[in-house]
Amino acid sequence: MADPVGDIIGDYRGFAAMQHERLLARGIDIRPYPLSHLAVRVPDWDQYVHLCKLLERHATANHEDVWNGRPISKILLADPLRVLDGTPVPLIELIPPVHQRVYRMGLEHLGVVVGEDVDAFSREHRAALTGQQFQNADNEPYYTLFEDFTHVKFYRRSLYEVCVLEGASFDGFVHVDDWVPQRLVTATGPNPLPR
Repeated sequence: MADPVGDIIGDYRGFAAMQHERLLARGIDIRPYPLSHLAVRVPDWDQYVHLCKLLERHATANHEDVWNGRPISKILLADPLRVLDGTPVPLIELIPPVHQRVYRMGLEHLGVVVGEDVDAFSREHRAALTGQQFQNADNEPYYTLFEDFTHVKFYRRSLYEVCVLEGASFDGFVHVDDWVPQRLVTATGPNPLPR
């Protein structure tokens, strides 16, 4: 059976299964929860643009905006991906070159929607969680970081819902038109972002 999105982003079924097994070993079963998205990171700007074009062939809409100094595209798939025995994944978060830390390239994290009980979930599973990200008032996921720099993130709302709350309409393809790759300032000095 053809899997054109898998050909673009890699073995997403195997990635989701691996993350699920790792979480089970830490006492968390994600099967009861909806999945928000899969995140894919790319090492350079040109590959980001190329993958956007390829993935949009299998999507109904996207929302690209600037976060942490660079565009990030949330791509709404025409047919959700199916992982973990059929659980749908409707969205791919495509993330261009890193802004300040070491990240895993390729399939990087799986988003799980815990819902309004996410804070209680975090207290129950505190020993299995690595931390919490503070992105904005509607999007503060807890996460587990694994040794290979991949994550599972646990959300109150799906990434799609957060984008809609922030004004995204997902009624076509929207791109940031005036962004150019910037210089990255690190402890060793200013360095150009990978192109």
